[in-house]
Amino acid sequence: MTITLDLGPGGLTPGLARLVEVLGDLARTGEIRAGHVVTPAGPTGPWPRAAEQPPGPADRESHGEDPDPVRVLAASRVVHQGAREVPLTRIEFNLLHFLAAHPRRVFTRTQLLSHVWGYEHAVARTVDVHVRRLRAKFGVDTPLVTTVYGVGYRLADSARVVVDPDR
Repeated sequence: MTITLDLGPGGLTPGLARLVEVLGDLARTGEIRAGHVVTPAGPTGPWPRAAEQPPGPADRESHGEDPDPVRVLAASRVVHQGAREVPLTRIEFNLLHFLAAHPRRVFTRTQLLSHVWGYEHAVARTVDVHVRRLRAKFGVDTPLVTTVYGVGYRLADSARVVVDPDR
């Protein structure tokens, strides 16, 4: 879910101020994971309690912290992000492995159906669903797949993916 607030010269209304407060409380209690809350800044500065917010992706980048690299262990068909094992379905694993094995190359949905699924006679939007699920499992802090509008998908330039064929 994305929430965009217009923090124009009028400031926050009481309702929006309460929403901001609730989002901050959810972030502090862990109900919203770090990186999923962005602290908006307006003409009057950041929202209340901004100093208590967990660091978001922009904060980590400015402090030199990168998200953990993704390791694809091809032989055992296991994927790790840092110390965390990421559970993937067969197709999600095959899709990630295929894109990681061909960085900087754009594939159409039909090409992905052929190479990853093994057939071309399916609805091309099936690829979209699997890309969306793959992105959700790694979160917004880990860009993996880039959409090339009007063409298809490729591994993101900033993706830190390492394929280990022997493990």
